[in-house]
Amino acid sequence: MLEILLDRFRARVQVSLTRAGLSLPWWGALCASAVSFVFTAVALIQRDALLPPEPIALAGLLVIAPSVIWVTTDWIMPWVRMTALIAAASVLLIEPVLPDFAPLLLLVAATEAGSVLRTTWGIAVVTVAGELVLVVAGIWGGLIGGPVYMVAILLGLSGGLMVRWYTRVLDAERDNRDAFREKALLAERQRIAREVHDVVGHSLSITLLHLTGARHALQQDRDVDEAIEALTEAEQVGRAAMADIRRTVGLLADTPAGSAPLPGIEDIETLVERTRVAGLAVRYTQEGDLGRVGASEGLGLYRIVQESLVNVVKHAPGANAEVRVNAGRSGVKLIVSNTLAGTARGTAEDGSGLAGMAVRAAQLGADLTAGPQGRQWIVQVTVPGVKS
Repeated sequence: MLEILLDRFRARVQVSLTRAGLSLPWWGALCASAVSFVFTAVALIQRDALLPPEPIALAGLLVIAPSVIWVTTDWIMPWVRMTALIAAASVLLIEPVLPDFAPLLLLVAATEAGSVLRTTWGIAVVTVAGELVLVVAGIWGGLIGGPVYMVAILLGLSGGLMVRWYTRVLDAERDNRDAFREKALLAERQRIAREVHDVVGHSLSITLLHLTGARHALQQDRDVDEAIEALTEAEQVGRAAMADIRRTVGLLADTPAGSAPLPGIEDIETLVERTRVAGLAVRYTQEGDLGRVGASEGLGLYRIVQESLVNVVKHAPGANAEVRVNAGRSGVKLIVSNTLAGTARGTAEDGSGLAGMAVRAAQLGADLTAGPQGRQWIVQVTVPGVKS
């Protein structure tokens, strides 16, 4: 039960601070109220035999009432509490004592003003009002040590301003952290979107090639066995694509969707062979040690080959293609070339394929060139500094 009441009190105070635009913890307001209660109680005890009951009750009410209203109604203007503290100190300083705890209420008011008030003039009014109360108490009330209390008010103001600066810096740091997190999430979503785009684009292109082959086998040759073989290959490509998509989308989850690794540079040969079986005239040549290529570089190069072959199928049907990989000590070079169809140059430059390859190359720190050279369209990627 006590824990529930404490949670309610904490939430109530935090809501009040938020409505006032204060980025302070709930226990900060609680500590400030507790300190003012202690100072008031000591000051009242010091004057028990010096003041009539009415001023003592008034001073106590002025300090306690704003805090009670704050907790019970979820709302109170910050300057109301500061005004109440200054008024309570003024009542108590009608009869100064030595040493006197009443001026410390002015210190609390100045500290709160520096930390929570939004305007400079409001802070100045509270500080000047506190100093004037001490001046009047020193001249007409005989307060001893007035200059010391005046300096204490300025120190309290400095502490409040430091708290204000700290909370603003903390808020700025939180905003920057949130912006960085959002930027990182956006970059991750874009990366996964590129992965899904490459997987879906390639698998659909290869599947369509198989389906086209099956249709030709049935319509022209009446070869059921060849059609079944093409459909079987299309089914296998589709299942492999689904598994690849699940692994890629699984990156969005807290745990992996599967244990199979993402493709790498060693899988380019399988990719080319699968595309060749689907009907695209493509060959693959390899030089050097592929073990020199890291996993991230291998995945990026695999996706570039995948996108390049999709572009060949889409923009240069019937073309001959070649994929060459050369992994050496100084880096790895990838070249994907194909013969140009009549309109291949115009259509290949459209869409997001080349842009996606450029992004992947930039992520690898690689140089990418893509364009027509003579009667061929050539995509060339050079990745420097792969691991040895």
